[in-house]
Amino acid sequence: MVEKDERTLAMLIYLISFFTAFIGPLLIWLLKKDESQFIDHHGREYFNFLISFTVYSIVSAILIIIVIGAFLLAIVAIGAFILTIVAAIKAYEGDYYRFPFIFRIL
Repeated sequence: MVEKDERTLAMLIYLISFFTAFIGPLLIWLLKKDESQFIDHHGREYFNFLISFTVYSIVSAILIIIVIGAFLLAIVAIGAFILTIVAAIKAYEGDYYRFPFIFRIL
């Protein structure tokens, strides 16, 4: 059973990313990853998600030359928003959530 403090911090990794995409989640993850396997899991998932969707956004931006990139960029942005909210909810519920469609680098 995951404690409430761990669930809250894991959820904050995702929610704070709306304001500071890199620094906020990084601070929470680095400060608490050794104390909690749950927070470590969600920190790794978030940064794998961030890397993957950055790559998707760059590819979509390049494809704007061929009009389809504009649609892909919109889909990537909406998908990132929705998946971040889903991950925050799952983290607060105490689930070990894994994002679909991401590279597992970390």
